[in-house]
Amino acid sequence: MSTRSRILLLLLSLPLIALLVGLGVWQVERRAWKLDLIAKVEARVHAPASDAPPKAQWAEVNASNDEYRHVSLTGTFLNDKETLVQALTDLGGGFWVLTPLQAADGSITLVNRGFVPQEKRDASTRPAGQITGEETVEGLLRMSEPGGGLLRANDPATDRWYSRDVAAIAARRGLVNVAPYFVDADATPNPGGYPVGGLTVVRFNNNHLVYALTWFSLAIMLAGATISALRHDRNKP
Repeated sequence: MSTRSRILLLLLSLPLIALLVGLGVWQVERRAWKLDLIAKVEARVHAPASDAPPKAQWAEVNASNDEYRHVSLTGTFLNDKETLVQALTDLGGGFWVLTPLQAADGSITLVNRGFVPQEKRDASTRPAGQITGEETVEGLLRMSEPGGGLLRANDPATDRWYSRDVAAIAARRGLVNVAPYFVDADATPNPGGYPVGGLTVVRFNNNHLVYALTWFSLAIMLAGATISALRHDRNKP
């Protein structure tokens, strides 16, 4: 191998090795961030319920600081404006029942009261669960899910929903003064048994260590191959 070939080999391999090491370091940093996030979420989920953010704080609510907070809110359900959102849960396929809860000051928060199977999608099949009067709800604060889900876009015109898109649902139901988040109700039983709350899945993929080891391994393999090639060439008679 000529000197020019050796230099070319190094010019090609060294930046790639550096890139692979950089990707590994990035995954280590991502893992640390993810572990910190999981710890914070666990603390929020299991903390005593605090008041849901009022209107004056709505603009400051964000996923990093607020998602999965254990909150409490009081108001009256607007049962005639409930929305069904397609759901796949441990209880099978069916729908989430999102019902506006109007507070005394007129502000509204969408509450995911829980799951109903296909045969209970019509509110008339679960009259006991149509709670009237003032009600206090505890649950987990969730951020809006704009656009759609399950590889399908929401279709407000036909009232077909595949994600809990707060703004779109509020517009479809003619609601104003609506919080930018929704609340997943806890497992407190509803009259008549439906909807079934407390089915929030709090799960985060954390494969960053595997990815980091993969990048570092590739960097080591490439470095080893480069060194081997240079040594083999040097030892040629």
